[in-house]
Formats: sequence, structure tokens, C-alpha cells
Amino acid sequence: MFEDPARDVLTPSQLNTLARDLLESAFPLVWVEAELGNVTRPASGHLYFTLKDARAQVKCAMFKPKSQWLKFVPREGLRVLGRGRLTLYEARGDYQLVMDHLEEAGEGALRRAFEELKARLAAEGLFDTERKRPLPAHVQRLGVITSPSGAAVRDVLSVLARRFPLLEVDVLPVPVQGETAAAQITQMLRRAGASGRYDALLLTRGGGSLEDLWAFNDEQLARAIAACPVPVVSAVGHETDFSLSDFAADLRAPTPSVAAELLVPDRSDLGNRLQGLQRRLATLQQHGMRQAMQRADRAVLRLQALHPKARLQLLQRRQQEAHRRLESLWREQLERRRASLRHAAAVLRATQPKRRLAMLRERLLALGPRQQAAIARELQRDAMKLGGLARSLEAVSPLATVARGYALVTREDGSLVRSVTQVQEGDALRARLGDGELKLRVE
Repeated sequence: MFEDPARDVLTPSQLNTLARDLLESAFPLVWVEAELGNVTRPASGHLYFTLKDARAQVKCAMFKPKSQWLKFVPREGLRVLGRGRLTLYEARGDYQLVMDHLEEAGEGALRRAFEELKARLAAEGLFDTERKRPLPAHVQRLGVITSPSGAAVRDVLSVLARRFPLLEVDVLPVPVQGETAAAQITQMLRRAGASGRYDALLLTRGGGSLEDLWAFNDEQLARAIAACPVPVVSAVGHETDFSLSDFAADLRAPTPSVAAELLVPDRSDLGNRLQGLQRRLATLQQHGMRQAMQRADRAVLRLQALHPKARLQLLQRRQQEAHRRLESLWREQLERRRASLRHAAAVLRATQPKRRLAMLRERLLALGPRQQAAIARELQRDAMKLGGLARSLEAVSPLATVARGYALVTREDGSLVRSVTQVQEGDALRARLGDGELKLRVE
């Protein structure tokens, strides 16, 4: 026999390496649901087992870094859901799965379905924060969609009655688990939202397993919550439980009791707030009253200042003040001149020049009349200014009108008569003329 020179000859290790590379490239990650068999855990901490169904099985391995965090104890006959990478153990040529995740099949399948639906609805924008609406500042009517016999409704009603007894609460009964629960909850939610009766809706139930809470992971329910015309609060299960209704709702509460606290204020807090507002209102009223009184006082002062007599008094005070300032300046100037003269006299006494003494005496005699003349001119200017002001005041005075031929008619008490309707026959009157008064009697 002759060998073909073009034929590749592989060793078993080379063949197994090629087969492993082919398997790993064709199957990067796979999910397998099957029954556990041949479960062994040697001292190394690794986990070895088979996944089997009625017609076939596949060897599997789960190494210690992954297997030590399992949430259940693997045992023969247990149905599991696993995720792993398909490979080939080259030393023996065994085809196997290297697992990185393993869970019990029942809840695991539900969890996988939950995550897939959640991701799809999130991609549609159903859970976006921008879409969600804030709760009303004061909820007056609340619809509670829940089981009427559960612990959740008792907790909610107890908290609501304690915090805000004036709230109108309607319990809208629905089953919260079972095959028909999701459809009935969705129908009740749509009916309550369309009624226009409620300011907000609370969707709630107590805790349970993922299977117990599955009615609240329904796609149609999530879409109904998002489309509801009134804000929806979801409080399903315990604090660690999350459902699609929590993501779709406008507000998620960790427990039913917390949801009730978020929906209504505490009456004691409202009382304290009301008292604070009353005190603030009283303070604002007092402040407004003080401001109004101050404005009235300023208005009275302005009116008084506009009166002719007050105006004349103001001008007189200004003239007097100007006269005092003038006298003060004159005295200061006179004192400075006297001091200068005293200094000059001292110099003259020291030098005794007769000619300079005569010159200074002549200068002194000349300065005396100039001071008097300056004072007289200043007083004349002030008198002219005061005379002008008096003429201006006289022009607006009613006495000027009387001097032009008119008369002021007054009663005996001095009140002015402006109309014939103000007097009766026999009344004694006075008529003020430009040069005197006349006593009159009405006939």
C-alpha cells in the first residue's frame, strides 16, 4: 500500500483540539433544562453531573468558583435549568458542558420569562421615568385594588384611618393569585381608571413566592397601568419583591403600609402646618396694618405741608435759620478781623512805626462801613426774597379774591356758606369784604 502524500495525519490530541475549537465557536453559550444524574462533588470542590432526559444525556462540570454559590443542593432526579459553554475534554475526548449558572427549573423558568418580558417592555419605553406622573398633593378618593380578605388590605386601611380619616376609600375586590387573577385585576384597573371617581389607585397584595406574585407580572396588566388616566401606586409583596406592575406604576412602594403613608399626609403634621399658616397670616395682617397706618400718617403730613399757613411757617423758619447763619458768619468774620487787628497791634507795638500805624488806622476806618454795607445788602436780599414769598402766598389767599370785589359769607360759628341750600330764613350771617365785615340776616 502507498500513502497519499497530500493527506494530513493528525494525532488524537490534535484531533481533540480541533473538535474542541469547533464546538466552542459553534456553541458559545447554551441553556439546557433537564434532570440531574450522577451527581458527585470531590474534595476539590468542583461539581460533576449529567443532564438527561428520556433519550439522551450530556456530561457536565461546574467548577468551584461557581458551584459554591448555588442556592440549592444538587441531588439525583432534581429538574434544573442551566447555562453553560459546550466544550470537549481533550484528555479523554469527552464532549461536555461547563456550567456557569444552575437553578431549579420551576422558578428559574418563571424568572427567565420575567426578565425577557421586562426587557421587552422597557425597550418600548413603558417603564420610562419621564412617562410617570406625580401623585396629587391631596388625595380625596382612593381606590384599593386587592383581595378583600388579605392582610395587605387590613394594613392599608389601618394606616389610612390613623393618618387621614377624612379620606374616602373604596376597596375594589379582585383575586390576587391564580389563573384568572391577572385578567380580573386588569379589568378592574381599567374600569376604576375610566370611572373618573378616584384621584389615585393602589394596587397591592402581601408577600409570597415568585409564582404567587405572577399575576402582577402580566403584560396586559403592565400596559393597563401605564395607560391608566389616574396615577397608580404599586405595593406588591415584600420590600425585596419586584414585579412588572412596580416598574409600570407611577410610584412603587416597598410594602402596603408604606404605600398608605405615601398616599396621605399625617393629620398631626397637617394640624401643625395649619397652625403655622395661621400664625403667619396673623403676622402678615399686623404688618400690613402697620404699613397702612404709616402710609396714612405720611399722607397727613403731606397734606399739612401743602396748607398755605404751614407753607408760610416753613418759609419763616427757613428765613430765620438763614438770618442766624448770616449772623454767625458775620460774628466769625468779625472775630477773625479783630484777631488780625490784635496781631497787627502787637506787631506795631513791637516795631512802633508811626507811618504804618497811621496807614493801618485809615484801612480800619475804611473797612468798618464796608462790613455794615455788606450786612445791609444781605438783609435787603433776604427781605426782598421774603416779600416775594409773601406776595406769592397772597396771590393764592382767599383774601386776595375778596379784595377784588368778592365776599366771603360765613355763619356765626365761622363756617363758610357755599350754597343757598345751606341757610334758612332768619339765619344770621357775616359777609367779609375787602375793607371790613357786614352782618346779614336771611329773609
